[in-house]
Amino acid sequence: MNLTSKDFSYHLPPSQIAHQPASPRDHSRILLIRRSTGGITHHHFFDLPDLLPPRAVLVTNESRVFSSRVHAHKISRGKVELLFLNPTRATYWAALLKPGLPSGTRLLLGKLELTVVRNNAGIFTIDTHTNKKVFFSLLNRLGLVPIPPYIHGSQNQSQLKRQYQTIYAKTTGSVAAPTAGLHFTHRLIKTLKARDIDIHSVTLHVGLGTFRPPSPQQLESGVLHEESIFISPKTAAALNLAKAAGRPIIAVGTTATRVLESSLSPDGLLLPTRGSTSLFIKPPYRFRFIDGLITNFHLPESSLLMLISAFCSSPNTRDKFTDFRHSLVYRAYSQAIQANYRFYSFGDATLLL
Repeated sequence: MNLTSKDFSYHLPPSQIAHQPASPRDHSRILLIRRSTGGITHHHFFDLPDLLPPRAVLVTNESRVFSSRVHAHKISRGKVELLFLNPTRATYWAALLKPGLPSGTRLLLGKLELTVVRNNAGIFTIDTHTNKKVFFSLLNRLGLVPIPPYIHGSQNQSQLKRQYQTIYAKTTGSVAAPTAGLHFTHRLIKTLKARDIDIHSVTLHVGLGTFRPPSPQQLESGVLHEESIFISPKTAAALNLAKAAGRPIIAVGTTATRVLESSLSPDGLLLPTRGSTSLFIKPPYRFRFIDGLITNFHLPESSLLMLISAFCSSPNTRDKFTDFRHSLVYRAYSQAIQANYRFYSFGDATLLL
């Protein structure tokens, strides 16, 4: 199937892009999509305990967003905006620069001197001349929240640092929030656990490439950008036991989905993992571990939209995927638009069962 990013397009009225989250968080809406019947129903996120199958197991992504956007100055002259993506080795980081700069350019971030090492297709290597822990601390003091460019809210940085973070975020490393988790509140999690719904955490540090339309080369190769992932031995063992017992595994987000689907043995056992994934899920793809998925409404042409299209089509359902406009996901998105759902990072959610 020779798909392009343009094949996964739809029109969203700009007025339906969410610029701030629901308050309380679990008062966002959630669209329930039944893959076996094509049924679509409308709910609120606080209804989740009643919508999930009995004894379901949720798998969340506990990655924490760091304040990765900063403004620096060239030592020679002029301002520079940097978006730090991830540490690469020793004192080196990958980053985006605006404007781009030649190798050897020296910058000042506060009192710290940085050096541009090289440019690889628009991704710059920056020598911070300090260790990762110290530099993370500096970014969290001087940096800005890396919210997507389509969000134009009136929130200040202090508000955004709270809003653009899941309540269970733990391990620092993402440049974008795993947004399916933004709907959870402590009260909702308490209710879920009281209903015998277990919650386990994995880690995927979200990179910038998650939200860029896949390139023709990525579509042809079936390989995405690499992102760091982690599953502890304890979590892998608990999820394997749950799966063997027939408990439905529900991934909270496409990031948790990719961690789980990337970490399986040939016979389907979940393996403890510390490494990276470049797994590109698009139709047709057979999901091997998850039984359901909670996720937000995704940007047109994104790899995330391709992932949920795969989850809702053959070989995972009876519906053979021919093109996006004749898919269950397109029909669900069309209904959500008609019902005035709020879209993207701070928007409403979907539950695919």
